[in-house]
Amino acid sequence: MRNLMALLAGSMFGAGLLISGMTNTLKVQGWLDVFGNWDPTLAFVMGGGVIPMALAWAYSKGRKPALGGEFPTFGKPEADKKLIIGSVMFGIGWGLAGLCPGPSLASISFGGIGGVTFLVAMLAGMFLAPMVRAKLD
Repeated sequence: MRNLMALLAGSMFGAGLLISGMTNTLKVQGWLDVFGNWDPTLAFVMGGGVIPMALAWAYSKGRKPALGGEFPTFGKPEADKKLIIGSVMFGIGWGLAGLCPGPSLASISFGGIGGVTFLVAMLAGMFLAPMVRAKLD
């Protein structure tokens, strides 16, 4: 049952990415181009994700998931070096490629070398990150 629910949630997430335009790199780069030809429509996509998630966090306090396990807990409230470096790297990658992890996976479904290239680079970065982190610590 958990795998079925995960498939359903992932399918809904992927469909939402496609419908909202988050897999369109030009739309994402237009959102990030605040001093040029800015496209504010993705603000509605972000609000459509942030608002229900905030409500879900509030609703889940003191509850258990219906399918077992535990709800995730909040991380540390302060910004540390790892969070800041990771956020900057994510933002640079998102701005350059116009993709982030979820949309890169969804973009593979309709072809194109850009999504595949981004996905390979992202996986390489995930593999190399622990080694770089160990050298920085």
